[in-house]
Amino acid sequence: MSKDVLGWRKKFGAIVPSTNTIVEPDFYRMTVPGVTIHTGLIHIRDQDLSSDEKMDKLLKGLRQELQYAVERVITAEPDYLVMGMSAETFWGGMEGNRQFVERIHEWSGGLGVATGAEACQRALQAFGAKRVAVVTPYQPIGDKNVIHFMSEIGVEVVRTKGLCRPTAIAIAETPEAVLREALIELDGDDIDALVQVGTNLSMVQLADEAERWLGKPVIAINAATWWMALRENGIEDKVYGCGRLLREF
Repeated sequence: MSKDVLGWRKKFGAIVPSTNTIVEPDFYRMTVPGVTIHTGLIHIRDQDLSSDEKMDKLLKGLRQELQYAVERVITAEPDYLVMGMSAETFWGGMEGNRQFVERIHEWSGGLGVATGAEACQRALQAFGAKRVAVVTPYQPIGDKNVIHFMSEIGVEVVRTKGLCRPTAIAIAETPEAVLREALIELDGDDIDALVQVGTNLSMVQLADEAERWLGKPVIAINAATWWMALRENGIEDKVYGCGRLLREF
């Protein structure tokens, strides 16, 4: 069987909101030889996230667009899909994530998919972490769904810091200093790890650095999702500068 000359190991289809400017550069910084990324954009028609109601409306509105994005990207004949949006994968707990994966399977003709929620679950299991603190860009309704998912996988969320970013674009404009302060505020002897969700927050490099001065795992959602995609496809390459997960597991 012929192989793609650049994606000779695997071609990954990345499903990304049209407002997200962070996840694609993050995925590219973590690429390994022979693995290529091909993006299907989810058209975000209203990026207002200024309230619980607006955030819920955005997620409901993107579900049809999500199908279109999957149908477009599979024309590149990818081997596997990687979700570049995490909020929807936490919605409704483990059952919500399972249903989400089933829809992706149906629309893609059976391709596997790495979701942010399942990637976090696997990462926390790899580290043996049972008590965590979580930083998100979300409104309280988003934080609530993350906490619900974590509780169902047997992980206690001791503290959360929801940044309540007002729009989807504003998430990517969050200064590193704000995220650094959030990690310091959330840390404590009562947690095993820190978790960042929200794929449009730039946290991969900061998480790698923070693991050194906090002395515990800091799981950035984009690093965890990419790690899951690689390992699910038998690619064991170590990636440096993006956190312990990609370097050690």
